[in-house]
Amino acid sequence: MANKAVSDFVLPATGGKEFRLSAVKSKLLVLYFYPKDNTPGCTNEGAQFRDLYPQFQKAGCAVLGVSRDSLRSHENFKAKMRLPFELLSDETEKVCGQFGVMKMKNMYGRKMRGIERSTFVLDRDRVLRREWRGVKVPGHAQEVLDFVKTV
Repeated sequence: MANKAVSDFVLPATGGKEFRLSAVKSKLLVLYFYPKDNTPGCTNEGAQFRDLYPQFQKAGCAVLGVSRDSLRSHENFKAKMRLPFELLSDETEKVCGQFGVMKMKNMYGRKMRGIERSTFVLDRDRVLRREWRGVKVPGHAQEVLDFVKTV
């Protein structure tokens, strides 16, 4: 999928906003897909992106988190975590499907469909520059930042 243009999409975002990919003005955009608000891995990942956010901004890069949670859940999670960036709600899985992040996962011995933790970096022309799938949280946000600084 790398070096392919990403089709425009619209999703509801925290803060009563509507996010439209084609309206993004930053040089780069990080879209990180995560399974669920308020779970340990997702909380840790959000905290890493939060803590490094000023450096992402300095690099001309916007950051957005995406999951299937409702906007209400996102608003609570964002406030609790003091996230400086918006979260997008993809309850219909339209954008999850576009990025191919829906997978069958084993949760406590049960098969469940869910989001595979994945991160994508898009450039100003909305061309996918790099993707990470099956992300392990420790050190991931720093790895993404290191890549962003090279683009």
